[in-house]
Amino acid sequence: MERDESFLREQRGVRRGAVLAGLIGILALGLAFGMAGPAAPPAGAGERIAFALRVDLVVVAWFAAAIANVARLRFASPDDIGAATAPTEGARIKVAHALLTNTGEQAALAVFAHLAVAVTLASYAAVVPVLAGLFCVGRLLFWLGYARGAAARALGFGLTFYPSLAALVISAAASLS
Repeated sequence: MERDESFLREQRGVRRGAVLAGLIGILALGLAFGMAGPAAPPAGAGERIAFALRVDLVVVAWFAAAIANVARLRFASPDDIGAATAPTEGARIKVAHALLTNTGEQAALAVFAHLAVAVTLASYAAVVPVLAGLFCVGRLLFWLGYARGAAARALGFGLTFYPSLAALVISAAASLS
């Protein structure tokens, strides 16, 4: 019975974090799109792609930090230095590896979404830094909350995932119209 209540409590926490992340993402992107506006003539596609890639250096830096974190923890642990050849994996490495996996997945999605915005929404390429900023805040919150459970990392996950998903949907809709 207690396990069921604990699970339901965790689900409620995840739901709260996801809803809050969605609201923050909608507000931030709404403001970004509203302020960017299609006022200036768009730069060339190559320039917009280069701009998005420069901005996304911060996104890729989070992925590099996750890789470095796993390497650092493995190097410092006699039980984990063997990596996949070790008979077991320590708890700290399991958490760090989960962070690495999720950060890599999220970074791949974000970079693609940011490039899609830069290509398909030429006049709104200035939104890419807002998307990258949401990614960075989301990753920080996700990392800080990860070990404390799903509810503690939900806001960070949502701030990383939902803006990228929204960027993909908006870009796809724009490319179809």
